[in-house]
Amino acid sequence: MFSDKKSKESEAPRTGQNRINDGTTLKGNITSNGYFRIDGIIEGNIKTPSKVVIGKTGVVIGTLSCKNADIEGKVKGKLDITGTLSLRATANIEGEVITGKLAVEPGASFNATCSMKGSKNMSLINKKETPSPISLNQQQSLKTAIQQSES
Repeated sequence: MFSDKKSKESEAPRTGQNRINDGTTLKGNITSNGYFRIDGIIEGNIKTPSKVVIGKTGVVIGTLSCKNADIEGKVKGKLDITGTLSLRATANIEGEVITGKLAVEPGASFNATCSMKGSKNMSLINKKETPSPISLNQQQSLKTAIQQSES
């Protein structure tokens, strides 16, 4: 008659981990509610209300909008982080950064304009509109610049 079991309908939806492995190249825009781990290359825009980790071999060329980010690899483009942006010693950032908090380890390369925002209302992630994407021509230019810097 009475049960302590909760119905599955009342449980909050769960989000899983999304992983782009080393050796994988993905071109296009990504929207997800889940956590991201990027060890490959993404050419496009990423939007998630969760955390994004970019490993040492990870490269993002485009716009990254998320709650928190932990970066060891390369990002070229726009970063819109509502919470904390953590740059590890191997990180290489070029472009435009909007973040709530910034932590930079010695050795990280940070060549970007940076705006610190205390209010979440200023962030792209909390707006219902999609962040302004980087055009394919801009993405190709950024990709070429990364390849030349690695040579």
